[in-house]
Amino acid sequence: MIKKVLVANRGEIAVRVMRSCRELGIESVAVYSEVDRKSMHVRYADDAVCIGPAPSSESYLRKDKIIEAAKLTGADAIHPGYGFLSENADFARMCEKEGIIFIGPSPYAIDTMGDKITARKTMIAAGVPVVPGTTEPIHDIKTAIDVIMKIGLPVMIKASAGGGGKGMRLVKNEEDIISAISGAKSEAKAAFGDDAVYIEKYISSPHHIEFQILGDKHGNIVHLFERECSVQRRHQKVVEETPSPIMTQEVRMKMGADAVAAARAVNYYGAGTIEFIVDDNLNYYFLEMNTRLQVEHPITERVVGVDLVKQQINVANGLPLAFKQEDLKQTGHAIEMRIYAEDPDNNFMPSPGVIKHIREPLGLGVRHDGYVYKGYEIPMYYDPMISKLIVWAETRDEAIARMKRALFAYKITGIKTSIPYLHRILEVPDFIKGRYNTHFIEENQQYLKKQNTSTERSIDMAAIAAFVDYITKLESLQTEPNTKQQLGNNWKDFGRKRSALRF
Repeated sequence: MIKKVLVANRGEIAVRVMRSCRELGIESVAVYSEVDRKSMHVRYADDAVCIGPAPSSESYLRKDKIIEAAKLTGADAIHPGYGFLSENADFARMCEKEGIIFIGPSPYAIDTMGDKITARKTMIAAGVPVVPGTTEPIHDIKTAIDVIMKIGLPVMIKASAGGGGKGMRLVKNEEDIISAISGAKSEAKAAFGDDAVYIEKYISSPHHIEFQILGDKHGNIVHLFERECSVQRRHQKVVEETPSPIMTQEVRMKMGADAVAAARAVNYYGAGTIEFIVDDNLNYYFLEMNTRLQVEHPITERVVGVDLVKQQINVANGLPLAFKQEDLKQTGHAIEMRIYAEDPDNNFMPSPGVIKHIREPLGLGVRHDGYVYKGYEIPMYYDPMISKLIVWAETRDEAIARMKRALFAYKITGIKTSIPYLHRILEVPDFIKGRYNTHFIEENQQYLKKQNTSTERSIDMAAIAAFVDYITKLESLQTEPNTKQQLGNNWKDFGRKRSALRF
């Protein structure tokens, strides 16, 4: 049985994996770049190894250094988290060769589902519906043009080896075809080292719905229901919720069965996600499979009551799933919002810097997966996501109200964050009604721009006033060390200060 896990990642996901390890009585090992020496995952782990300079290409993507760190610390397993090497089949093979357990699916499953064209062919053979499009990689522009004219506009051009919105272009007009193909191929080459693309018919009013699946090494596979992921900016998810507000029980059962069939087609084991694109009539089509843990997995955990990381470890240990499909059900409603160190009112520019103050939201039904703390300097080298805020409630309306409360209580100074922007999303009528698709952000710009209303100004000024009060008290303590004055909670009068301010 696994006794020590090296987590080949950083930030909130590394801490999250280590928490489950600790509950299982398993030791954890952190790997870190030079700039991450003071990161929370390094502090939390039982052991830690520096694996190189700040750039991920010289540290977190160095398969050889991570394997060496596992050997050095006596780790018998590696959990890759998400991103970095989590869907790298060669890394999984290296682990296997060195006698180290890779907590994830087989290299075969990673390879098959990682290549989008191979995945499409596999799904067609398995009887899973796919979007009409090509089943062979396209390398030259002339062939791409011919295919597009045959399928008919609009179409989506996608990188064959890609994901995360990279190498993706929507083409609506003939005059944009050549530039879109060139742009997609160039971006795909830079991001994945492969400029092959494939082409799909574009679904208007698309909804992005994914199913969490879990399989063991004994052939048992279940799904843990759906997540609605249609609030996206530049093909990157911003908000996720479960259950999906558009789903019916009949369609849920059909999609869940197809998700299981998709996983079974590659003899899948471990945690994974089958992503579907869904139209307004609830016709659905296979989009892709992520052969790893998803960023948004906590909302599934909360609604279904299953710790997915523990399940990954149990599967890696060769244990069968402890439950069947009929044992699983959805209870209540959960929403996740991703908190980024960026300035939404300045074209979402990253905002690295030192955290001057942080107060994390607490209370019934609130979960916070983060890794920053007061005095921590957010580096500029990595993804700017600093935490995930998850809420659960009995109903969707109550979950939205709880998320508003949690965002209101979440205070960070020293950097810009996406918190105000996320609060605006919750105020959009389409979101409140649950009637939204992947065009949500572009169609609701008037709601999502900074309104500069008296309420927003008062919130901003109250935060400034509270922080100034805190600094004043801190300086007083430094100049008069014997004073009995206490710093207290510099946010405790936040609501009263807001109502008292006038402009």
